[in-house]
Amino acid sequence: MMRRSAGPYTEIFMAKCFKGVLLRGFAIALAITTIQFTAIPTTVAPAAAAGDYDVGTIHISQAWSRATAKGAATGAGYMTITNKGAAPDKVSCVSDDASAQCEIHSMTMEGGVMKMRPVEGGLEIKPGESIMLKPGGYHVMFRELKHPLEQGATVKATLKFEHAGTVEVDYPILALGAAAPGASPGGTMMQGSGMQGSGMQGSGMHDSGGGMNMQGSGSGMMHMDKR
Repeated sequence: MMRRSAGPYTEIFMAKCFKGVLLRGFAIALAITTIQFTAIPTTVAPAAAAGDYDVGTIHISQAWSRATAKGAATGAGYMTITNKGAAPDKVSCVSDDASAQCEIHSMTMEGGVMKMRPVEGGLEIKPGESIMLKPGGYHVMFRELKHPLEQGATVKATLKFEHAGTVEVDYPILALGAAAPGASPGGTMMQGSGMQGSGMQGSGMHDSGGGMNMQGSGSGMMHMDKR
């Protein structure tokens, strides 16, 4: 008995079936490989926190500023400075790109008068100490603003440490009257043409010879020494 050989159409059909099986097998294998690679955990070195700076043994973090009203003559910058060294260091502000002059100021309340003065010789940070520059306390004062500080922009300032060296710091500008990042709203907002706080709105500024007085419509007054 003689067998009939498969015709050319049968061979073509079988070849197509075999090809389809190979393609499906390849697709399944590729999918499995992709899942396996996706499931493998990868270790990535954490990126440095935004706004953190290191110079010598000094670490600077959480630099920020506030938007100012139109016509304001001054603005302020804030940050936290940590001295990781074994010796004290002092910091001063050399220059910035938003004003004619920048200084580190202190702000204290004395006899019902809020006094603001430049820190002569630079602000000292003792070994192991962290100092937070914040509204109502130490701050970087941007004097004679070239333009209003606008939310979303940045002030770039150059800070000089007595021992650690010089570093440029960017101060992202938050909203007018914004609280410090991570802090609850409140505190005092100071601008060149007035002061706002809990119940106090600045009503004017006048020169008293030895300094600047800002009289609030409430019970407060601010005195700023000009040196």
